[in-house]
This record gives sequence, C-alpha cells and structure tokens, in this order.
Amino acid sequence: MEVNRHVKNIFFILLGTALMSFGLVYFNMEHQLADGGVTGITLLFFFLFTINPAITNIVINIPLFFIGWRMLGRIPFYYTLVGTFSLSLFLDLFQRIHLHIFLGNDLMLAALFAGAIVGTGLGLVFRFGGTTGGADIIAKLCLRYFGWSIGRTFFVFDSCVIAISLVYLDLREAMYTIVYVFIAAKVIDFIQQGSYNAKAAFVISESITEISEAILREMGRGATTLQGKGTFTGDEKEILYCVVARNETVRLRNIVHRIDPHAFMTIHDVSEAAGEGFTLDDNKQPIRIG
Repeated sequence: MEVNRHVKNIFFILLGTALMSFGLVYFNMEHQLADGGVTGITLLFFFLFTINPAITNIVINIPLFFIGWRMLGRIPFYYTLVGTFSLSLFLDLFQRIHLHIFLGNDLMLAALFAGAIVGTGLGLVFRFGGTTGGADIIAKLCLRYFGWSIGRTFFVFDSCVIAISLVYLDLREAMYTIVYVFIAAKVIDFIQQGSYNAKAAFVISESITEISEAILREMGRGATTLQGKGTFTGDEKEILYCVVARNETVRLRNIVHRIDPHAFMTIHDVSEAAGEGFTLDDNKQPIRIG
C-alpha cells in the first residue's frame, strides 16, 4: 500500500540521518575533520565560532527548500523536510550524549569510520527518496538531469568546501578529510546502486536451444535469444543472454560446456538484478554481495 511505502521510506530516511549525525559528531567533530556541502559549512561555523551545527543546518537550508519544492516535486520535498529536520535533531541529540570513541588520535581510523558511517547514512537517505537538504538537493538534480552519480557530485562540492575549510584545518587534517570524503562518496554510490549482485552471460553456440532448455530445466532460470551476425564470416548467429546468481555461474558454465564444448561464452558483473526470478520471485533469495 502507498501508506506503507511512505512509512518505510521515512523510517529509512530517519535511520540514515541518525547514522550520518552519529558519524559527524563522534568522528568529524571529535577529530576536527571537515566535510563538504552545507554540512561542511555548518562544521566550519562550529570550529570557528562554536555555533551548533544543528542550528546552522536549518538556517542555511531554508532558501534551498524553495528550490527543492519547485524542482523535486511534492513527495521528494516532504522527504527532504524530514531528512533536513531529523538531521538537525540527531546532531543536537548526539552532542548532548557524551560518548567518547577512543581511537588513539588515529586520524586515518577516524576518516575511515566517518566515511563508512556517514556514507551509509546518506546512501540510505538517497536510496529511499530523501535528501538532507543543501548540496544533497543539488546532487539529486545533477543525477536526474546530467546523469552524474551522487558520489561524484558530492566529491566536487566537498572538495570546494574543504578548500575553504583550510582556514582552520592544518594540512594533515585536510588530507585525512579528503580520505573521509572519498570513502563516503564510494559508500554512497554502493548503497545507491543496490546490494544486489548477479552475473550475466552471453553464449554463442550452434546448440542454443538445447542449452536454454537445460538452463531452464536444471537451474530454473530463463534466458533470452538474440540475433547476431559474425563480422568475419557474415553468418547469422543466435546469442543466448542469461542472468544468474553469482554462485550459479559454475553450474551455468558446466551446462554450456557439456552441451557444446566449443561454445563461446562471456560472463560479466551485473550491479543489480530486479524482476522475475530475483526480486519478484518469493522462491528465490535476493542476490547479495559477499
């Protein structure tokens, strides 16, 4: 139902902003690591003027809300409000909880943990249709209209803000901040692209019918026949396209080679597989990395 979908989305947006706030308070602010976008600006005001980032986040995002309303639509705008205000709420909450995570002043560990936690949080927010305002809105617009990945857009904006943050960062802290931003961007893209992972195979053989029937019979997987033409011989060829779970590739390879030892086959990664046989089939488990 539509209501259940919105409840689910809002839950994961709240979870995402909670993770993001946790990383920012206990790793970025604790170890004086900067950030990019509006979050980086809030940290800039915090380190220079001790202004609570929870307050700065709301103040800066007010004019951006109007852009979000016009360009993102009604529902994404509501999700943005949830993301922005919950981020400020969690930022204020975690600052009141005096938790010290001892890392022995190891900035590399701080950068890695900050990147993983903040990146996971933002990835969840984006995956379920929300933003936390600020550069997040710009990143989603760049994804929609220019095809830029959200991680790439963040890396560009973050680099600019980090350059400004050099007014209070020393060179060592700035370098570890770049490590943090890079890790966060990679994690955001990973969460955005999905946790599913599959393998796709192209098979060229004179026994396509037998191979496709064996795949269906022995593996319960469907396949699609495509028409191709050899550039060297000019002969018409049938090409079999099949997507399977990563742990099924050995079985697929054995079937193909058993029926036609001379078959030409290529196997490559699929970042996400959705639909019949994967996410729509209750009898099959989602394909996950690892």
